Amino acid sequence: MANNDKVHIDVSLVRRLIAKQFPQWADLPIKPVAVGGWDNRTFHLGEQMLARMPSAEAYAMKVEKEQMWLPKLAPHLPLPIPAPLAMGEPGEGYPWRWSVYRWIKGETASNEPIADLSQFAVALAGFLSALQGIDATSGPTAGPHNFYRGGSLSTYDAETRQAILILGDKIDTELVTTIWDRALASTWTAPPVWVHGDISAGNLLVMEGKLSAVIDFGGLGIGDPACDLVIAWKFFQGKSRETFRKMLPLDAETWDRARGWALWKALIVEAGLTDTNAVEIAQSWRTLEEVLSDYKREPDLS
Repeated sequence: MANNDKVHIDVSLVRRLIAKQFPQWADLPIKPVAVGGWDNRTFHLGEQMLARMPSAEAYAMKVEKEQMWLPKLAPHLPLPIPAPLAMGEPGEGYPWRWSVYRWIKGETASNEPIADLSQFAVALAGFLSALQGIDATSGPTAGPHNFYRGGSLSTYDAETRQAILILGDKIDTELVTTIWDRALASTWTAPPVWVHGDISAGNLLVMEGKLSAVIDFGGLGIGDPACDLVIAWKFFQGKSRETFRKMLPLDAETWDRARGWALWKALIVEAGLTDTNAVEIAQSWRTLEEVLSDYKREPDLS
């Protein structure tokens, strides 16, 4: 999961690309957004647009997919999602395609107070239900373009077990392995549905304390919706987690696999198997604790 092929992306590069490829916007001010991403570098382009630049080849694969599918999904969703305005080409030493989007106002849920977390859970569940209900015919199946979101957890089985071995007595290996094995024991047997691929606090926008938009669809694909439920343990807790779960018409085995997705990511971060930072490491330990304690509370675990 580590990416060592990132390129240097700054205002000067974006300005040169805009001037050459979209001269109609050449006079607009360009500045980095206040809270930048990891997969992409994002810049304000004037007041109404943004330039989104993949930071590595693995992320560049997502540009054309987003350009193609987001305009088709948007009319069916209850909240705004990014609206692509143009697709840039490689140039000025930058090797990949990139995007210009309409700017969506709001602050991320990781940085903005939420008025009622249970109501936030209801709104997010409604968004995911709508997304899952859109015709998935010809949608992109899980693969390298979205790190296999919507696909089988078995893709990450070896990596997860490696992380468990590395962490050793830092974790409850027996319980963690039990939860992981349970997650692997089922598969999604219904027709594939649309998945966002990275439903996290950093990709949910908030205005006036309420969920106002969903962004960053690089993980978009079709398949098993379990990967979109990880936020149940990374962000929700107690009543809000229960509300989120009740609002989504998904069976217990899907939630088992969702728990597996949460477990996989937390473990590989903690074990140092992916690029990370201190904040994400701390978050991963909290997520692991939530996953374990939530599992222990479930009835009929035999």
